[in-house]
Amino acid sequence: MKPNIHPNYEKVVFMDINSGYKFLTGSTKKSNETIIWEDGNTYQLIKVEISSDTHPFYTGKQKFADKGGRVDRFLQKYNMREKK
Repeated sequence: MKPNIHPNYEKVVFMDINSGYKFLTGSTKKSNETIIWEDGNTYQLIKVEISSDTHPFYTGKQKFADKGGRVDRFLQKYNMREKK
């Protein structure tokens, strides 16, 4: 590999902002925030909106908004059925 063209691969902490779940892993991503991890070392902190702790595929829980399906919205739009 050519020197000085690849980003530095360092240990960072990713934190799910919805649940507070944190995990330590390696990444080339950078952050201005830092956190002291369980081992006493300081690592860069990268906040993410979703992780395996909150993703429906891993948790088995789906969150559905009460919007109705495509057919229900179509029928309501064209007044083909009375509104509930």
